[in-house]
Amino acid sequence: MNPALTKFGAQMSNLTGVRAIMKDIIETLRAGEGQEFINLSAGNPVILPEVEQLWRDCTADLLASSEYGEVVCRYGSSQGYQPFIDAVLKDFNDRYGLRLSDRNILITPGSQSIYFYAANAFGGYTASGQLKHIVLPLSPDYTGYGGVSLVPEAVVAYKPTLDIDAKAHRFKYRPDFSQLSIDENTGCVIFSRPCNPTGNVLTNDEVEKIAALAAPYNVPVLIDSAYGPPFPALNFTEMKPIFGGNIIHCMSLSKAGLPGERIGIAIGEERMIQVLECFQTNMCIHSPRYGQAIASRAIASGALADIAENVIRPHYQKKFKILETTLDKFMPKDLPWFLHRGEGAIFAWLWLKDLPITDWEFYQQLKQVGVIVVPGSSFFPGLREDWRHKQECLRISLTATDAEIEVGMQRLAKIAEQVYQLSAVK
Repeated sequence: MNPALTKFGAQMSNLTGVRAIMKDIIETLRAGEGQEFINLSAGNPVILPEVEQLWRDCTADLLASSEYGEVVCRYGSSQGYQPFIDAVLKDFNDRYGLRLSDRNILITPGSQSIYFYAANAFGGYTASGQLKHIVLPLSPDYTGYGGVSLVPEAVVAYKPTLDIDAKAHRFKYRPDFSQLSIDENTGCVIFSRPCNPTGNVLTNDEVEKIAALAAPYNVPVLIDSAYGPPFPALNFTEMKPIFGGNIIHCMSLSKAGLPGERIGIAIGEERMIQVLECFQTNMCIHSPRYGQAIASRAIASGALADIAENVIRPHYQKKFKILETTLDKFMPKDLPWFLHRGEGAIFAWLWLKDLPITDWEFYQQLKQVGVIVVPGSSFFPGLREDWRHKQECLRISLTATDAEIEVGMQRLAKIAEQVYQLSAVK
């Protein structure tokens, strides 16, 4: 059967960004049966023993309680499971000195759904036909933002400025405020902090400046804190979550060990939260309650924040250190390679300036030596202008073993040297 699709149906039935590349990666792994691959593409978090045990303990406590039937066998509020909302409320009010009420919080099935709700509630065409843009102020950014809007032309991204330390082979993206446009044609702003894929952390001043630019136009600013503190706390540099005004602080428990349970948290001004809650009611009634019930225990006890800071963060921080040390040792000093400053998340971002081939072709060559990464060009959704930089970057996962990261980076360095040398000969 081949049913006719609507315009929205055709759009939403296509894979975008990394999901499209993952199809190629899965086929590569299947076709190469018997060949050993070092897979540095994964976004799945490592199953750390302490984290898994925390969720086992919380599950056992739920199963033994009288609460179990209420959680699993009944519908609930569209806003979320009240004990979970209460746990988040108390933790954030105590931790950050806030004065939130439960009307400032919405629980969703993963944080990706928050951006879908917001992109289509605030962005797209108004009743009068005006196009409201979904602004991504710092490109590259999370590839998933490319598919959140039912109106693709609404997503608009801006090129960054680059702080480059040539001697150290390091660089950092920063918002280009001379180019960034937030005005009456803007519906909402979205960015990740720490950033997937680059590990970049916008400074407090940069965040506050973006929010201030949006405030006169009543534009919501969604800060994707899927890697931020207090859980999973995958920030390797000091950072302060920012709340209030037109900011919607968005979180996920995926990198805190619950990606299978799809728990997203939105914290913001009551009117904005109500809009998102209504969208959720129409779409899926409410998010699953089982994950919320066990997470309420982990948050209320303080165990989740403790494990995030003392187990999850050090694990990935160590992986990044191994990666950068290996690249520093094996990448030729005379090549124009630059590693993005490792400020958070579970990925490294490598820029091969003036790469003689495309990122996709480099990815294919790496596969020939048994290493899989993700071509960086998938991480520039909404950036329509030509920019060679988009085909010069790679995302490298920190979820592999120490040895795999070391060997993978050694092989990458060798391929890079060969590619640049071959170009010089030509």
